[in-house]
Amino acid sequence: MKLHNLTPAEGSRGRERRLGRGEGSGRGGTSTRGHKGAQARSGYSRKIGFEGGQMPIQRRLPKFGFKSPNRVEYAAVNVSALQALFEKTGVNVVTLDTLVEAGLASGKDLVKILGNGELTAKLEVTANAFSKSAVAKIEAAGGKAVTIE
Repeated sequence: MKLHNLTPAEGSRGRERRLGRGEGSGRGGTSTRGHKGAQARSGYSRKIGFEGGQMPIQRRLPKFGFKSPNRVEYAAVNVSALQALFEKTGVNVVTLDTLVEAGLASGKDLVKILGNGELTAKLEVTANAFSKSAVAKIEAAGGKAVTIE
């Protein structure tokens, strides 16, 4: 064993030094808080977004737009994706579970079928919502669009 091999005992180092325990500690007196002011007082906690008295950024920037609290968000699935699903798996009845297994939607999503692409397969499609063009394409191919309420 040599001096360069010595290490401190496990857990004996690494903690922060204690503040306010006399001048000899090197952190006595003001205990690193500076002189006077709100931050030097006990119990002080800075408010979220406080910028030292400067106008905070959330008040400097203008507000714009409107977010409706009643908006319903749908996962969009095009009829071209239904055609590809039919060609890949050969399934004729498309439900929400089928779309989740195929990775086109997640289990908690509301699904809306949109009319982008071509559909030649005769499918019975069950979803939360349909666009008019999607219903027209599904019924033109001889299929059926069933809306879940």
